[in-house]
Amino acid sequence: MNYKHYPEMAEFEQGLKEIEIELNDLQKQQFVDYYEMLVEKNKVMNLTTITEFSEVITKHFLDSLMIIKVVKLSNQKLLDLGTGAGFPGIPLKIVFPELEIVLLDSLNKRLIFLNEVIDALKLQNITTLHGRAEDYGKNPNHREQYDLCVSRAVAKLSSLSEYCIPYVKKGGYFISYKSGKIDEELISSERALKLLGSKLVKVENFQLPNTDMERSLIVIEKTDKTPKNYPRGAGKPSKEPL
Repeated sequence: MNYKHYPEMAEFEQGLKEIEIELNDLQKQQFVDYYEMLVEKNKVMNLTTITEFSEVITKHFLDSLMIIKVVKLSNQKLLDLGTGAGFPGIPLKIVFPELEIVLLDSLNKRLIFLNEVIDALKLQNITTLHGRAEDYGKNPNHREQYDLCVSRAVAKLSSLSEYCIPYVKKGGYFISYKSGKIDEELISSERALKLLGSKLVKVENFQLPNTDMERSLIVIEKTDKTPKNYPRGAGKPSKEPL
């Protein structure tokens, strides 16, 4: 359906104005096409519990794009680890087409869906990668090859850092999307960050536009090479956090 048939687009544009993003007609249509494909596929496969357009706009699209509060995006190489239904990778690609993006997920049927989205939206320079984060983190084609690694995955920061930081080049960043209270997580991740060759540089707390929902972006800089023994294999980062 043409984006003009969605009155909620005005709400989306208003939310984007807060972070100084303006969409052209093609981008508006791409977001609507993505939404329609998402809810259609969701009927046969669990991709999201959020299906109303206004809620998808706020809790998925705007939330994904809030990263520009903490980093300037241009032509970086970005890994979206545990991408799920494509968040934040697909919204970032629509708004910043010059990014080179890899979407990594352990569930192949999600990636089959995302490849359909990539084709339908005619997105360029974005690929999917099927497998476990701890396996590709040891692969020389991916280890320390990315300017940015981002993740909205629900895992403790110490575990998530072990999955994500090995992918980041020295001088690059791992940015974790979080909701709720994070003070305890930040404290318990200090040792992990140090062991992995990184440091916390910023925590940006904010509310999603037009809501009282609290979100945080945790910015971690890669300061040194990650020791070869990380990430540990076979789910250990989750079972036994550093």
